Amino acid sequence: MRSNGSSLLTQSEDELASYRARSVGIVFQSGNLWPTLSARENVLAALRLAAAEDASRRADEALAEFGLKARGEHRAMALSGGEQQRVAIAAAVARRAPLILADEPTGELDAANQQIVLTALRRLPAEHDCAVVVVTHSRTVAGAADQVIEMRDGTVVAR
Repeated sequence: MRSNGSSLLTQSEDELASYRARSVGIVFQSGNLWPTLSARENVLAALRLAAAEDASRRADEALAEFGLKARGEHRAMALSGGEQQRVAIAAAVARRAPLILADEPTGELDAANQQIVLTALRRLPAEHDCAVVVVTHSRTVAGAADQVIEMRDGTVVAR
């Protein structure tokens, strides 16, 4: 594994933390956000961790891109599950992370919100020049992927 030409295996803890903050966006099944912060504050927090310039503008643009401009000042705990997932995706995109890792990103969503989140994830590579890796048990989610690698007990069983 390499980061800008140097092996991640040889980097210090501080260098690895900086790499993760700037280069990897993570979207979990749930618990992505600080519940008492607003949607905007959550995106700003991700940008501040990445030491991003012009964080305020980037946060507003990312929320607008994912249809959350009007919900930006609402606390995360007041948002629907689908809105929370889109805020998490917006935070990853606002950081301009070249790698987005999503772990069961639709696992707790109803069918309508699942489609909204899948649509958002599918357009990221073309619109934001990033790679998106999704881990899922859902055939629906896997069916939306460009490539599927099935694993069982840590071993690749199908491509």
